This record gives sequence, structure tokens and C-alpha cells, in this order.
Amino acid sequence: MTKSQSPKENGRPSSDTVTLTDESGRTLTCSIEHSLELEGQEYVLLLPIDSPVEIFAWQAEGDDEEAVPIEDEDVDPLFSIAKAVLEEQNLTLKRTAITLTVEGDLPDLSSEDIGEDEDTEEGDYEELQWLASFYHEELEYAIYTPLDPFFVLARINDDGEPELLSPEEFQKLEPMLPALEGLIEDRLFDEELEE
Repeated sequence: MTKSQSPKENGRPSSDTVTLTDESGRTLTCSIEHSLELEGQEYVLLLPIDSPVEIFAWQAEGDDEEAVPIEDEDVDPLFSIAKAVLEEQNLTLKRTAITLTVEGDLPDLSSEDIGEDEDTEEGDYEELQWLASFYHEELEYAIYTPLDPFFVLARINDDGEPELLSPEEFQKLEPMLPALEGLIEDRLFDEELEE
């Protein structure tokens, strides 16, 4: 992990950056947006520095087409094509921890570029911005980035480095996430208004 400064105390927002590493050795550079201590353990809410992206496959569903997210293990044959397509927009696709990301300035958002991905477990819709489309083996794929911030909750280990949570830890902390994310989103929105 690299850290620009030590985290601020008492859950105050911080502009520190850390590098999170997953079990595959891939890294994701993030800013620390919020820290909190719970039962003697420090946790941080992280926001990736680069924009997270997801690749969807358009599949026929009766008379309609449905966008199906590509699982991490199925990205390999598509990665080089997606990378080339995004380079045409001066975006660099990266294989990072937790999610794919793109480095570079995202294109301006237009209403035509907004799509929705239904989260069937919760019945919620996530708004996404379309970045590019391509074909592979006669199937159409699209690359999207979420319009809402993509937060990552991590534990700070004894060495002061962020670690991904175990499924049990995540389940324990998950009820707190909407409140934390709401606080951070409000702060990010206020900062955008000030610019």
C-alpha cells in the first residue's frame, strides 16, 4: 500500500490515497472518503481515483434485448477489444482490484448515454453512462460507468494497510453503508457546486 498521509481521525473526510490489493495481486488506488472505528477495528470508505466501468453483453430475451453484466472471470477474451475501443476516446482501460477502471476524462454526459441496470435482488436501478460498444463473436457488448460514486469498504490491518472485507465482515457492516454513502455523496455534491 502507498499512502500519501495518515488518515484523519473521528471519521472526518480525508483526501489521503491508498492502494488496495486483492487476492489476485491486482491493485486499485483510492481516496479515503471516510474512516470509522467499530469494536476496536478501523474501517475506511474508499473511492477509486479512476472511473469504475463494467462490460455488459446484449442478449436476446424473447422480443427484447437484455444487458447482462460480464463476470470478472469472463472479461479476459474481451479486455483487449474493450481497451482498444476506449483508447479511441483517450481512455485507458485497466484491470484493477474489485472492478475494471478507466483512466482519463470521461465524455460529457448526454441523456442518450444513460442506461439503467436493474439490481434484481433489491429491485433498484443503477444509472449508468454509456462509453462505448463493440462486437465479439457476433455478440454486442457495451461499456458503462456508474453515475453514482462507486464506494469500497475496507478494513485497516495492523500494518496500516487497507484490506478487503471477508463476506462475514461485509454482512455485519452492510446495514451502515447507505448512511455512510449518503453522507459522502452529499459532501461530493456540495464540492461540485463550489467549483
